[in-house]
Amino acid sequence: MKLRFSWLCTLSILFVAVELCRAQQTVADTSGLDFKQFGLLAIQDGGRRKPVDTFAKETLIRISGRSTYTDKNGRRWQPNDFVLSAMLETHDWKNDPMVLIPTGRLIEQLGLDKTQRRFSFAQLAALPELNRLANEAHALRKAEKPLDRVQQEVMSVSERLTLLARAMDGSALLIVPAPKNETDAWVGPPEWSNYYSEEQFAPIQLQLQALATGYVNGDGFNFSRASNQLRENLRALSLSIYPKDRQLRLEYFYNHFEGFYRAIWLYGIALLALVIAHLRKRAGVLQNLGVVIAALGLLFHASGIVMRCFIAGRPPVTNMYESIIWVSFAVSFFGMIFFARYRTPVYLLAALPVTLTALLLVHQMPIAMPSSIDPLVPVLRDNFWLTIHVLTITLSYAAFALAMGFGHILLYRYARNPAAARVDQPMHFWLYRVLQLGVILLAAGTILGGVWANYSWGRFWGWDPKETWALIALLCYILTLHGRLAGWWTQFGLVVASVVCFLAVLMAWYGVNFVLGKGLHSYGFGIGGEPYVATFVVLDLLFVGFAIWRSRASRRATIASPEIEGERVAV
Repeated sequence: MKLRFSWLCTLSILFVAVELCRAQQTVADTSGLDFKQFGLLAIQDGGRRKPVDTFAKETLIRISGRSTYTDKNGRRWQPNDFVLSAMLETHDWKNDPMVLIPTGRLIEQLGLDKTQRRFSFAQLAALPELNRLANEAHALRKAEKPLDRVQQEVMSVSERLTLLARAMDGSALLIVPAPKNETDAWVGPPEWSNYYSEEQFAPIQLQLQALATGYVNGDGFNFSRASNQLRENLRALSLSIYPKDRQLRLEYFYNHFEGFYRAIWLYGIALLALVIAHLRKRAGVLQNLGVVIAALGLLFHASGIVMRCFIAGRPPVTNMYESIIWVSFAVSFFGMIFFARYRTPVYLLAALPVTLTALLLVHQMPIAMPSSIDPLVPVLRDNFWLTIHVLTITLSYAAFALAMGFGHILLYRYARNPAAARVDQPMHFWLYRVLQLGVILLAAGTILGGVWANYSWGRFWGWDPKETWALIALLCYILTLHGRLAGWWTQFGLVVASVVCFLAVLMAWYGVNFVLGKGLHSYGFGIGGEPYVATFVVLDLLFVGFAIWRSRASRRATIASPEIEGERVAV
């Protein structure tokens, strides 16, 4: 094997381990190693200090779109194992097809195999067309001109290639802390002389050698011990800058606890139990079991959010991933609150599918909605306004999402048995209560947003796309409630509006950030997921149209029936 570090890397004892590995001509199987102590090393990446475990997971997801990777030989790689293997060249990562290109148009334009979605570093780096497209996209971005979808994906692919190259040459592993200021850049082991003397760094060189040797030899005991001692020695270099051990352990635990993934399973089981109990009518024990499991899922969901708040030092509402996990939690929380108030499981039957769908969405789309914990952009650094405004707005989204779920249940009942659905007054009353809650929260959040806009940007209102669509959504729901009170439409119209009006919320929440991609709320922008959202909207509108047709057909049949009976009596 060859070591890819520059000549400065000869100062690092990692070189010795690689030379030993080269002499042996074989590399031990490292898949069974315990990477916890290595994962607890701190690294500076993405504007913050985090465990190497987090860096490795985010790196593998950004490159391949998956949190684990199965290579062309069938071996499954965990994130920490991948990072060390790439740095020490224990596997031919250049020629393994792991770089994700999700856009079919870009694959076609590059002349690649349309049946594939992942390609090797060597294959992509040798494409002149990719280099040309990347240069064009960089020039447009530098000129602050808009990029189309293919150009945005080209930029993403270019970033993936750069990240993989940095992982392979070791320059991404910035584990040596700066000595004085938190804002100073950390360095990799080859550049230790930028900050420290040879005497200061000597113990770390020994631990780097032991770590690398333990890894390539598959020696779990020495590998873990060297990783632990390396962490302590790096902390001793800069006690005030290096993260506390409890911070690193909390984030490592959060990564492996997977509270949101556990919540998905619990919500799914709870929903199944409640549906069966509802169909069996008197299955009280099964219904109570479903409620308990849903509450347990809510607890896991909440624990994941709380840990994320402690790690980030802020509310989890600064990007699409965080807003979805927060809104989905609030949907189930509101469902549980309304269940406790009115003692009807229909609220949970409405809430759980929405929450489950949202969590599955972010779990299956790690590229479009990355779960990384990023530093706040300057406009968000006032945590008071961030908490008051953004949380209020997103809580209104949760209330409307619950109303949307409730509306789907009622529309299904209208489609199945319109006459029975119309006479069920409690169901319509409960829906009305949820819509009222959403309107109150959205109105308050929009007003507070104006106050924050004045505080941050010097004006209360500027017709920014996010502001405009929040106002449109608010007016849609106000019109819905007012029209019901004024008698402009029946309670069935309220049900239809609870579903259709959510499209305005979807536009304000997802469309502005992922479709329009314009405005001052750029900290929430992203790309991806449009086919899924468009499919949902089309299918949902078809379902609404079918329910409307069934309701009207039933009403016409009901009106016609007395007329027929009257004719029979006359005869």
